Amino acid sequence: MNSNLIFFDIDGTILSHRTFTISDSTRAAIKQAQAKGNLAFLNTGRTLAEMGDDILNVGFDGGVYGCGTCIVYRGDILYHVTISTDMIPALQQDLRNCKIEAILEGSSAIYYDKEYTNPVARQIKYDHMNRHDFTVGTWETPDISFDKFCIWPSSKDGLDAFHNKYKEMFDFIDRGGNFFEVVPRGCSKATGIAFLRKHKNISYENTYALGDSSNDLPMLEYVKHSIAMGNASERVKSMASFLTKDVDDDGVAYALRHFRLI
Repeated sequence: MNSNLIFFDIDGTILSHRTFTISDSTRAAIKQAQAKGNLAFLNTGRTLAEMGDDILNVGFDGGVYGCGTCIVYRGDILYHVTISTDMIPALQQDLRNCKIEAILEGSSAIYYDKEYTNPVARQIKYDHMNRHDFTVGTWETPDISFDKFCIWPSSKDGLDAFHNKYKEMFDFIDRGGNFFEVVPRGCSKATGIAFLRKHKNISYENTYALGDSSNDLPMLEYVKHSIAMGNASERVKSMASFLTKDVDDDGVAYALRHFRLI
């Protein structure tokens, strides 16, 4: 029997937005799918530096991290792209000139500016520095290295100016609520799946993905079997081939049973 590749988003898919935990049902379902010979991968906008033990201890076969900027299989990094260190000072200056607040996300650390006025950025910084055992730094860290970044522009004019300058280098993912993920152009959750399909020589017919938000759209559009969580955005629900239950209502297990992966 051919192995299936199953890709799981984290936040809102395996990790509850309400309890910020992974349920026993979800953990057990993933283990059961692997026991049947399937390969289970994370596929997330989070970089490696933003992975907690609660997630890694589930025992995935690997992951596509940072929207396709880093690909790992059983402990080996197969692919990794970072933003050139030569361009970081100018990039930071342009963010400030355009009045855009940003969190810079790397595989080894996450880097924060001194102050944030946006409440979401401020909360993320607080959570990462106080609730998680993440390695953090500042924009002034000497050996700063990051793969992607998240931005919160203060005005449309500032966003337009920044986008116009960098649109040939980066892809901008609109997460809604004046929140954007910015990744090196050509990287996405879909390119990560394509890479692993080729690496493992897996048929398109044997690809599955579960997600809930806008940055999951590329992977859901790419795979044969696209699964939207019950708590997914309406846009995700409208394009997925199957709608499962809410993350807090055993949605992962329900989907895997539906497709006879467990």
